[in-house]
Amino acid sequence: MPDERDAIGIFDSGVGGLTVLRRIAEGLPEESIVYLGDTARVPYGTKSADTVVRYARACAAMLLARGIKLLVVACNTASAYALDTLRDELDVPVVGVIKPGAAAAVRKTRTKRIGVIGTAGTVGSEVYPHVIHALDPDVAVFSKSCPLFVPLAEEGWTDGDVPRLVARRYLEGLALHQVDTLVLGCTHYPLLKGVVGEAVGDGVALVDSAEATAATVRELVTESKHTRGGSGRPTHRFLVSDAPEAFARVGRRFLGWDIGQVEWVDF
Repeated sequence: MPDERDAIGIFDSGVGGLTVLRRIAEGLPEESIVYLGDTARVPYGTKSADTVVRYARACAAMLLARGIKLLVVACNTASAYALDTLRDELDVPVVGVIKPGAAAAVRKTRTKRIGVIGTAGTVGSEVYPHVIHALDPDVAVFSKSCPLFVPLAEEGWTDGDVPRLVARRYLEGLALHQVDTLVLGCTHYPLLKGVVGEAVGDGVALVDSAEATAATVRELVTESKHTRGGSGRPTHRFLVSDAPEAFARVGRRFLGWDIGQVEWVDF
């Protein structure tokens, strides 16, 4: 059984899930976290559903072997395809990034017109419309894949002419649909909040699924009474399946602090 000494486990296909880790660490500063970036297989967004499920199982097994009490699937594509499988198969609570973001969008919208942006895999899965309609069947959902946002975020091109032009080109169609709420349906996208906000205008509320997911995790950990309390300093450990040096370099942009040592793992 999980106890207060166990860490929160988070996995993503790469560095994007660090935006989720950052929000969780801010909300639960006393908790230890183990993060796994499956950088050898990134991106998940272009893979088939069966392949994503297989990768997600492997990531979960790696983190469970490290002793976690809760698993966060900090990847929209893996949340779309593998969340139900992991919940059925694992003995720890499993949190995805889709339902918290969808629920936050439903709460925020005034006109019941919600936009969703994400990778091709996430948008193609149609999981956001499915979850949003389960929460409120009267909401109209308009989705758009924005694949160039990921490399822009990882290169640190989050401001300036290039990301602004890309954002305008991707998002001009959503403006025609008159959405009043936009879900940032990829964990890389919070780094581009500025240019996305400019492209859609001040009247559109942006929903950061990392923030919403962190709130869900905080509630689960607090309600379960499996918090670490004051027993020693929490640790943040980082595992990757490829290129630890590159992960540490890019990860600083996502976290705002130095990651330090990154462990390479083979699985």
